[in-house]
Amino acid sequence: MAKEAVFTLKLEPELRDAFMAAAAAADRPASQIVREFMRDYVRQDREYVEFLRRKVEKARASIAAGRVYTDEEVRERMKARFEEWERKDREAGR
Repeated sequence: MAKEAVFTLKLEPELRDAFMAAAAAADRPASQIVREFMRDYVRQDREYVEFLRRKVEKARASIAAGRVYTDEEVRERMKARFEEWERKDREAGR
């Protein structure tokens, strides 16, 4: 891919020096590492947005199917779950 854009940023001299030293120790150009950071960040952002979209879709399907609980019902279910875990821990001697 042709590299035609220039990206300028301000940062602390100590951070720049440490980054440049780490890049040199890895025998890699700093610009290559920054490009990889940027690609990873953009990819992760897209993946996270897709993850959230799937969760919302699943929640909407649950609501449409009538699988909804009040706050009180959720609290009761969680309390029962915690009590069950505590009972199992006691039985296991923990």
